[in-house]
Amino acid sequence: MSRPLYRSLPALTVCAILLAGCTSGDPVTAPPAPTATGTSAQPALTIRDPWVKTAASGMSAAYGTLVNTSGRDIVVVAATSSASPHMELHETTTVDGKMAMRPKAGGFTIPAGGSHEFKPGGDHFMLMDVTTPVRPGDEVTFTLTLADGGTMRFTAVAKDFAGGNESYQPDGSASPMRMG
Repeated sequence: MSRPLYRSLPALTVCAILLAGCTSGDPVTAPPAPTATGTSAQPALTIRDPWVKTAASGMSAAYGTLVNTSGRDIVVVAATSSASPHMELHETTTVDGKMAMRPKAGGFTIPAGGSHEFKPGGDHFMLMDVTTPVRPGDEVTFTLTLADGGTMRFTAVAKDFAGGNESYQPDGSASPMRMG
């Protein structure tokens, strides 16, 4: 009569441990982290709570928190949107004691295993010339371009927001922000 399998498990476990000790000792390397457009089950870059400020025309902005689940930094260098033919990545700084926004040279780095928040009065994705009115509840698509050539696409829901009535000077200089 043969032994039941559950009684053999301790012996099999010991054999597996002994065999593991006989390997070459070479380090095991993980595959490289996929880009945001990779085919892995979990993308390297995701966004939490994306939303876009409503606007009939002119300027608007998109917000949310980008989350990097990979083991390497990811740099966002550009953005496009279905609502505006021209977008810029903007940072908020202090110039001469006043809050100012300006294009972010070099893009935004989302640290490995970390996140970066885009919010009113802070860093944001600026829609420079809204050509399609953005009304409350509308869903607006965005595509982020990464430094490695990858892209990330997301949809943001439009919300009314009275604050963050930014002014911007198209010559690229920082401009004062009116926080309404």
